[in-house]
Amino acid sequence: MPHRTLMSRLRRKATGYTAKVRRLMRSLRPTDAYPDDPWAHTHLTPEERRVYDAMDPRDREHACRVTRHLLRDHPHAPPELTAAALLHDCGKSLRPYHAWERVLVGLIPNRVARVLPPVGALGIRAHHPELGARLLAHAGARPRVARLVARHHHPGGDPEAELLHHYDDQE
Repeated sequence: MPHRTLMSRLRRKATGYTAKVRRLMRSLRPTDAYPDDPWAHTHLTPEERRVYDAMDPRDREHACRVTRHLLRDHPHAPPELTAAALLHDCGKSLRPYHAWERVLVGLIPNRVARVLPPVGALGIRAHHPELGARLLAHAGARPRVARLVARHHHPGGDPEAELLHHYDDQE
């Protein structure tokens, strides 16, 4: 691997882990979260709003930050991408997390946790994209929103899912 590519990858990883630590520190107490719910609601259908409102306030605040950063750089992003940014972590709402679990799941790499079944704190965290997509489909969300949520960790060449992954990773 050329030196420039290696350094670029290391910088991306360092930026991602720095963002993860910041997010973790902000997420220890739900009372410290201040999501902009009225603003978020303007980007969601009524069915999607119900799913969004069921999310932990810390996840909603993170989702609002991801979405605002996305819209800052891509002000004409499709409405489905904007909604997916607000809902990308909705699969985590299937189980409440204690503060110590948030710390634990933040420390374990996703590729390790993905070998677990989608139960318990680690399993739900690892499988939250697929679980969230199912939750959205069941709630009657727009199909493209559910597909983007499902792919936000593994975009598979989908340019909009790549954007969502990028901004989630940076926030």
